[in-house]
Amino acid sequence: MAKKDINEMSFLDHLEDLRWHLIRICLAVVIVATFAFIFSRFIFDSIIFAPLDMSFPTYDMLCKTSNLIGIDTTFCAEEMPMILQNRTMAGQFSADIWTAILGGFIISFPYVIYQLWKFISPGLHSNERKHSRGFIIISSCLFFIGVLFGYFIVTPLSLNFLANYSISTKVDNQIDISSYIALVRSSALASGLIFELPIIIYFLTKIGLVTPAVLRKYRKYALVIVLILSAIITPPDIASQVIVAIPILILYQVSIYISKIVVRNQERAEKKQA
Repeated sequence: MAKKDINEMSFLDHLEDLRWHLIRICLAVVIVATFAFIFSRFIFDSIIFAPLDMSFPTYDMLCKTSNLIGIDTTFCAEEMPMILQNRTMAGQFSADIWTAILGGFIISFPYVIYQLWKFISPGLHSNERKHSRGFIIISSCLFFIGVLFGYFIVTPLSLNFLANYSISTKVDNQIDISSYIALVRSSALASGLIFELPIIIYFLTKIGLVTPAVLRKYRKYALVIVLILSAIITPPDIASQVIVAIPILILYQVSIYISKIVVRNQERAEKKQA
């Protein structure tokens, strides 16, 4: 059965179309998650638990930097002062399942974006679709860069700070596996979504909710929000917050430039139609 024209589709037709796109997304995530579950031992030992090893690249780099400027740091320790443990019967199984699902979503993200794009694109003009051909590639690259930033920067900074923080020598850090995985998961996924800011601004500008002037006007407020956000997803020390805040501020500046381009293209299109 041929697909109806976008102008002929009712609200229920749109819902039905969206339902099939969501079904395809779920199937893709489940398929990739199944493979992730099969290779879970490798994923946990080589990826999830890698930041527990003090030879992790981020610790090594920060240790060398600290030695270069002559300051003492916990990044040069021989081992992480914490022990992972499981306190519930289904704890490890649950961790395996949810990690596989998360891995399935991250790996299949380009396909997720593709399906969402297939749902949205029929409502755009032909010239708008033409100028948005790189949407899937750009949004996927930004997401993967954000995930890597969260994994290699936010996760080790947070982990090292929290593992070495102590209120008393009488308290040992025996961390439940669910708590540890939640930290890794939230750091990577939150960073990946934050790095989608330019794409979000692009669409908000397209529908008229955001303009370059508004973004410039509220830039100082955005700076405060970025610093608060950095404080939430990183340990409460200035260095970590600055490291996280810098790329977010750069993304905000890029978003202003993107918004400016969108508005300029819209104005040119209006002049041609006049």
